[in-house]
Amino acid sequence: MKLSIIMPVFNEEQTVSEVIERVKAIPIDKEIILVNDASSDGTFEIVKKLSSRDIKIIHHPVNHGKGAAIRTGLNIACGDVVVIQDADLEYNPNDFLQMIAPINEKKADVVYGVRLLKTQKLIMRTGNRFLTFVTNFIYGQHLKDMETCYKMMRREIAVSLDLECRRFDVEAEITAKLLRGGYTIYEVPISYHARYENKKLTMFDGLPALKALWKYRHWNPCPDTPL
Repeated sequence: MKLSIIMPVFNEEQTVSEVIERVKAIPIDKEIILVNDASSDGTFEIVKKLSSRDIKIIHHPVNHGKGAAIRTGLNIACGDVVVIQDADLEYNPNDFLQMIAPINEKKADVVYGVRLLKTQKLIMRTGNRFLTFVTNFIYGQHLKDMETCYKMMRREIAVSLDLECRRFDVEAEITAKLLRGGYTIYEVPISYHARYENKKLTMFDGLPALKALWKYRHWNPCPDTPL
């Protein structure tokens, strides 16, 4: 089973090389799809040297946001399963092994990595927990971490979501549409360490996420989409 790892990148010259090396070291059949979202620092020069058979690199000439970069990656993903990887050092790609196991064993089609948020600042931790609470309230679920970056699922499911959100609100859109589509989200614990250098997500990104949760509460998948 091949894993497509979609990595949106914007101004991550300090960390992108190390993240790619960590991802490359995972003992799993994979492809890395790196989408450089019009970085204005030295990221472009770094990543253009990394292209290989297992690393596909796409450049956006204009910054469109994380959601748009994920859509770009999905358009060329060839794996059986896809997952999103941030280009910083908050997450540990070794956790992909335990996340893909329930999919390999046909116990799940969608797996979320659940973080311990103790390393986050109080305002960010509270915001994350609030968004998860609202998700559970609107959609009648018991999720532990809606905002996690590590969302893994079969590729055909990801494509069927027909993503629209361009920025960080894509996390809420993905979750809302999965739940509206009738998919059960299988959660596994992962390692996580919050970072604050060059942090792009802010507390103000919570409002677009709330709007997305509300907007997609009546979304229905295409009739031809298998559940």
